Amino acid sequence: SGAPKRFADDSGFSGSAQRRGPNFKNNHNNSWGRMGANNKVVRKTEKVCNYWVQGKCTFGDKCRFLHSWSLGEGFSMLNHLDGHQKLLSGIVLPAGMDKLFTGSKDETLRAWDANSGQCTGVINLGGEVGCMISEGLWLFVGIPNAVKAWNTQTNQEFSLSGPAGQVYAMIVGNSLLFAGTQGQSPSIIGFLQEGILAWKFNAVTNSFEPAASLKGHTLPVVSLMVGANRLYSGSMDHSIKVWSLETLQCLQTLTEHTNVVMSLLCWDQFLLSCSLDQTIKVWVATENGNLEVTYTHNEEHGLLNLRGMHDLESKPVLLCACNDNYVRLYDLPSFSERGKIFAKQEIRAIEVGPSGLFFTGDGTGFKVWKWAEPVATT
Repeated sequence: SGAPKRFADDSGFSGSAQRRGPNFKNNHNNSWGRMGANNKVVRKTEKVCNYWVQGKCTFGDKCRFLHSWSLGEGFSMLNHLDGHQKLLSGIVLPAGMDKLFTGSKDETLRAWDANSGQCTGVINLGGEVGCMISEGLWLFVGIPNAVKAWNTQTNQEFSLSGPAGQVYAMIVGNSLLFAGTQGQSPSIIGFLQEGILAWKFNAVTNSFEPAASLKGHTLPVVSLMVGANRLYSGSMDHSIKVWSLETLQCLQTLTEHTNVVMSLLCWDQFLLSCSLDQTIKVWVATENGNLEVTYTHNEEHGLLNLRGMHDLESKPVLLCACNDNYVRLYDLPSFSERGKIFAKQEIRAIEVGPSGLFFTGDGTGFKVWKWAEPVATT
């Protein structure tokens, strides 16, 4: 097929083609957090010039603050596209399409031509976009009390009912679409109803049918990840639950975070989780199959989002969005800093594209970044 390879399908990051996750071997990698001798650490005092942002800094090159949206070597900004009125909550680049879609709290979905950077369409959804993903030909958008599904080839549109409140996270695994929802918390019972819902696509009736509801979290589910035949869910109740993708039973509850678990990522045989408690935790499976923390990385700010990608030398890089309006870039597994990306507002949306491209979305639009070709050394 002429479609480009799915992101990270041949690598340690969990892509769509081949999902990897903690594989159950006693394989503890003790190189986490080890700084290599030649790692240049970016100084933490660097700040973007507020006057430069407003277009009126008179110091020019002599200014002691940065006149740039990023700091660090090896990547650069290609474009900055504005259009949304409020915070971006999702950016997706469906496989095999030259279109990019963005969803926002301004209740719209925008389509962009990936070649020209032009906005080619706006859809009013009538509700804030909580999250969006693409899988194959499908684009899924989570809004309050529903998931909208579009077939990008036929333009067929479906509305999947069932969620109560906002849909915060979605993922596809084992031919099921899972959605993490706000849920209803009946005061009499005191626990969450339907934290995670699942649907299956029925090709005969050409519709999405409710398949399951996974109960166990006591507050809304805001992050989901699939890897190694497991579904991982992170919640406002500070816990991560590990579910079997086959039986949909909860296998383990991880309670080491002390605040909302905002994002989850599978890399190699590890699960990475980040939280508003200012930590990234790296989990590995022990011999009995249970996950335990093998490394904790501490940040100075709460963490919002983790995405993994490879630079053009195939080195794994972790993109971490923090609630100080920065995205930090780290080499894995050493966590040595590669650089920072700045924005005027929180960056909630990060997407990874083909050939070293990646995207960060903030208050009004998104920026397009690219890893530089490695310099050949003679």
